[in-house]
Amino acid sequence: MAMQAEEQSDTVWTTANDPRVTKIGRFMRKANLDEFPQFWNVLMGNMSVVGPRPEREHFVEQFKEDIPQYKVRHLVKTGITGLAQVNGWRGDTSIEKRVEHDIYYIENWSFWFDMKIIWKTIFGRETQKNAY
Repeated sequence: MAMQAEEQSDTVWTTANDPRVTKIGRFMRKANLDEFPQFWNVLMGNMSVVGPRPEREHFVEQFKEDIPQYKVRHLVKTGITGLAQVNGWRGDTSIEKRVEHDIYYIENWSFWFDMKIIWKTIFGRETQKNAY
């Protein structure tokens, strides 16, 4: 992405045809390569491979007031990928649907469920939806 003022970068969603996204950045996001540096956070124990995706603090404050059960998704470590993302709920999409999927994931977690989400992250078509 092109550089911008910090107050804007913390409070503005990336949208389709966003002029800040470069051609290389668009490719990296579609291929999920932009998440590769997050594996450092997994190795350090700060993140999980699968779990609810982290959100910027500005939006956390807004969503916890507006969306019932939003804070439930904070009971587990955030993840590089998640159930909402492999079902197409990433980017500028319904936060309510993302929370619904995150809570379902938390309530139904298993090793094999994680393996299915990782598989769908790599090979699924829905994961590429809304990747901009």
